[in-house]
Amino acid sequence: MNEDKATRYQRLKRQASVASLGWSVVLFTGLLWSGLSVTLRSAAESVAASLATPGSRAGVVILYAVLLSLVNEMGSLPISFYSGFVLERRYGLSNERFGGWLRDQAKSLAIGLLLGTGGASLIYFFIRLSPRQWWLTAGAIFELLIVGLTNLAPVLLLPLFYRVKPLDRESLRVRLLALAKRAGAPVLGAYEWGLGDKTKKANAALAGLGATRRILVSDTMLAKYSDEEIEIVLAHELAHHVHGDIWKELVLESALILAGFYLAARVLGAFSEPLGLAGVADVAGLPLLLLAAGAVSLVMLPVAHAMSRAWARSADRFALEITRNPDAFVSLMRRLGAQNLSEEHPSRIIQWLFYSHPPICQRIAAAQTFKA
Repeated sequence: MNEDKATRYQRLKRQASVASLGWSVVLFTGLLWSGLSVTLRSAAESVAASLATPGSRAGVVILYAVLLSLVNEMGSLPISFYSGFVLERRYGLSNERFGGWLRDQAKSLAIGLLLGTGGASLIYFFIRLSPRQWWLTAGAIFELLIVGLTNLAPVLLLPLFYRVKPLDRESLRVRLLALAKRAGAPVLGAYEWGLGDKTKKANAALAGLGATRRILVSDTMLAKYSDEEIEIVLAHELAHHVHGDIWKELVLESALILAGFYLAARVLGAFSEPLGLAGVADVAGLPLLLLAAGAVSLVMLPVAHAMSRAWARSADRFALEITRNPDAFVSLMRRLGAQNLSEEHPSRIIQWLFYSHPPICQRIAAAQTFKA
């Protein structure tokens, strides 16, 4: 296969992502089909009993969720290592040592366990409360939690992985804050995002909602990009807030969660007995719930990506209109594409399945058309 470096890198990253998903599907299906999920639940009950909390349903749910998460993590760790460490170093994109990568994995696992056990506890609380209508209440609660996490992530989670400090390039800081004010999306401030300790890739973002909304520019971008190019990136990100794309995405995610929980409720009701579960409230059915809910998101992923690409095109247009600088837009896209090893001409099917933004070549063509 005659592939350039970027195409090969992106193909291998996609294959690793699919392999990780495949492992989880095989694991959950195997646990249910073999009856090992019931064995895992029995183990959780035994541990709960040894901790002097026998009969504690919440304790059994938490312990089962922890055991399931650890088994899944153990199986997916080699894939994560290959995708997140080996490939990044092979293609010259990583600055991170193995110890740092391992610490980040441990942090991610701890956060995942905290969120996963909390989510499982809520779901099974509502299942016990209303075995038929639990999906409606659980869906509404999860929608609120998503909004809360989106708002708090830049304050609570980002500093756990990256160094964040006020942007000290004064001319750029003033320029970006003025851009945000001009766009009608005021921000808390502008900050330097310390990506350079981990990666050679460049990035910038507008993180948070409302009172926590802040500009983030990576140190890797500050080192190599002009103020005009960085302004283009932030103009694009501001557009998503100005156009309400963040809220549209939250509404879409909420609808998918509600649809996923509804399907999970139907599937649990139909298959609990054949799988040897002690009813729909048996936490041994959690893999089935995850498979059903995940299937909805997976089937709808191309639709979600298509909507995201449309929003991104609109955001690019906004960035061009507010900055009136198509030359800086083109130079930015070319520089980002080369630095981050973006595919120049991905196939239509790859775009349909994996791309949340238009390919670099299409974005450059749109800017050249705008200039003309």
